[in-house]
Amino acid sequence: MGFNADPPDRRFGEEGGQLSYGGYLRLTELLAQQQPQSQAPDELLFITVHQVYELWFKLLLHELEAARSAMFNGELWQARHVFQRVHSVERVLVEQVQVLETMTPQDFLAFRSKLSPASGFQSVQFRELEFLSGAKDARYLDRIRDASEEELARLRRRLIEPTLWDAYLTALSQRDLPVSDAEIMDSLLAVARDRRSHDDLWQLAEDLLTHDETAQLWRMRHVQMVERQIGTKSGTGGSTGAPYLRGRTRLHYFPLLWELRAWL
Repeated sequence: MGFNADPPDRRFGEEGGQLSYGGYLRLTELLAQQQPQSQAPDELLFITVHQVYELWFKLLLHELEAARSAMFNGELWQARHVFQRVHSVERVLVEQVQVLETMTPQDFLAFRSKLSPASGFQSVQFRELEFLSGAKDARYLDRIRDASEEELARLRRRLIEPTLWDAYLTALSQRDLPVSDAEIMDSLLAVARDRRSHDDLWQLAEDLLTHDETAQLWRMRHVQMVERQIGTKSGTGGSTGAPYLRGRTRLHYFPLLWELRAWL
């Protein structure tokens, strides 16, 4: 006894011939973006790692915006799902530092002078991540060099738009928990002490804390890498280098969630 199967969809796969791997990923354009400024062998490594960082930053901005929208819409399960992806990406960011550390100080010094005055300080996407997470600093707009008008507009928008914390406060208020400055700690304690009623809010707060903690871990690994490469030398962009970066390791996006531990 036989049956008549539907014919295969010839538009799918290689037989369709409508899209290629390289065309979809625009590999010709992507792989043309690594342009070393010297003959030093390790400059390609340096460029590649930092370009990959910027691609991850782009994805993180996309995902964190989605998590923020989900919190505003009361879809806490969706926000939690997105944060799991965010945490996975951020762990990759931390581990990626090891790739740069395969470059010796001598290897870096072979091309470091070519970088000035470029600096990681000028990463607009990284500042967008900080602003979106709650660490807004308008002074950065006056210090960044060579930013385009489009980049400055993005940063100005980040300065006035809601943060992840604003979205979490909305989620609390939707559960009839007060979020004024005078009452917010009581609400956080209520969530922590009544997991039966508010476990989704508690878990979401833990997701925010993990985002904060992993960002701090990346800053710490980054400054260790810088100290390993250049010691106490100034940064190529004119900063004090490692001392400036070490000061940034104390930054917290959600200080109240850290303070909450002392009240439990």
